[in-house]
Amino acid sequence: MTLTARRVATGGYGANMIKLTVSYAAGDDVTFDHDYYAATHVPMCNEAFKPVRTEIERGVDGPAVAAVSFYFDSAEDMQAAMASERMGDIMGDIVNYTNATPSMQISNVVG
Repeated sequence: MTLTARRVATGGYGANMIKLTVSYAAGDDVTFDHDYYAATHVPMCNEAFKPVRTEIERGVDGPAVAAVSFYFDSAEDMQAAMASERMGDIMGDIVNYTNATPSMQISNVVG
């Protein structure tokens, strides 16, 4: 089964799909430039990581001011993304849009 056929057959989720979520905790002293994040930082990540899908979130109520989820077809694809030679540029760019410390969650997409 081709990758496209598998995505159609499974509603877009492969049996081994991995989701990497990076979130930024909200707080009284936290600053976050959502426009820069969406227009510059996340596209930089997409170019380096090559995920199959990306979702950007703006926190409305709850513990996070923002988050992004990158979807990969496998754990190996996600590991390759994390080993990107652009990772230094990506991490160095964080100060351009927030003073919050990012936290990561890796999940297996089950449905």
